[in-house]
Amino acid sequence: MEIAAIEVKKLRDKTGAGMMDCKRALQEAEGDAARALKILKELGLAAAAKRADRATREGRVFAAVTPTVAGCVEVSCETDFVAKNTDFKELGATLADYIVTHKPTEITPGMNEAVAGAIGKIKENITIRRFKTIEAGAREFFTEYIHGEGKIGVIVKMSVEKDEALQNDAVKELAFNLALHIAAFAPRFISEENVSPEFKKEQEEIALKQAEQLGKPENVTKGIAQGKVKKVLAEVCLLEQGFVKDEKLPVRKVLEEVGKTVGAKLAVTDYIYFKTGEELE
Repeated sequence: MEIAAIEVKKLRDKTGAGMMDCKRALQEAEGDAARALKILKELGLAAAAKRADRATREGRVFAAVTPTVAGCVEVSCETDFVAKNTDFKELGATLADYIVTHKPTEITPGMNEAVAGAIGKIKENITIRRFKTIEAGAREFFTEYIHGEGKIGVIVKMSVEKDEALQNDAVKELAFNLALHIAAFAPRFISEENVSPEFKKEQEEIALKQAEQLGKPENVTKGIAQGKVKKVLAEVCLLEQGFVKDEKLPVRKVLEEVGKTVGAKLAVTDYIYFKTGEELE
């Protein structure tokens, strides 16, 4: 079937694969971009698609935190100039405060009204691209981090075993460094236990296809595939990633060591990672 050049370019931009490889994959997938992406991965032609490399739109991420609720909102605009505009920043701060106060599940008339007011002042199209809130329970707390003029926003929720650990400086420092880590490495899951069955199944299928191309005996092929899946999971799971301050230590180990130092078990129980313009799943 005939594939439009723009679709080939989109797939190439996303994967880093060659133009002809992208075209063939789209033809084999009958124009289905998701299937074509999987085909390229199975052939080992798709570069590892890191979330941090897929930002394409202008805008800014805003965060708000209370002791019990925290949230991020991504507000999009047409130009980087407007993303730095004072009125735009005030809109984002207002929207962030609104979502943690009201915890809406969808964009409300009040939120749309705030956006319309900002558009009237700024004279550029503005949209609320997405937002998310998370809540804290007993012995849980939030730490936020906004990076690069609002291009990345992170909120980390941690739990501590003992109340006194909530005010411990070492725990607070670790929480902030974990927010920095998430901003830098954009994990998709907290741990392997949190990996979605769909993601794991897809990785297993891709790894097996790649391993089969080596022409090894079946038992060796399965072992190679398992090793590939394990490597992928280590790259996308927060607790298995090398810590931003010392990449020789996985985040899991750092949590354990700081926990021993302060005499209380520590855990990351949730987080939000937003990057402006990133491809939404």
